[in-house]
Amino acid sequence: MSPKKKRLKKLPVLKTDEEAERFVDTADLSDYDLSEMVPVRFEWRPKTERVNMRLSSELLQSVKARAAREGVSYQRYIRLTLEKAVASPERQAPKQRHA
Repeated sequence: MSPKKKRLKKLPVLKTDEEAERFVDTADLSDYDLSEMVPVRFEWRPKTERVNMRLSSELLQSVKARAAREGVSYQRYIRLTLEKAVASPERQAPKQRHA
């Protein structure tokens, strides 16, 4: 006889931080269906520097569209993309030679 699969509960809608804290403190999260959860990245460091660059209209529209699909502002999307690029040594761009 095979063991029965445990039926998972749906997560409640929590409207305040206090509700969320109480829920996490008292609930057994293994009882809940977490399959639709997505990782969230919090930014703690202050952003003190500015960058100004020119992009083609087509590139900017593509960036804005991708950012919208990801659910973030296009400025944050650009920053996250830059952070990923410099954090991944295997994805570093080839060195360019200057004439």
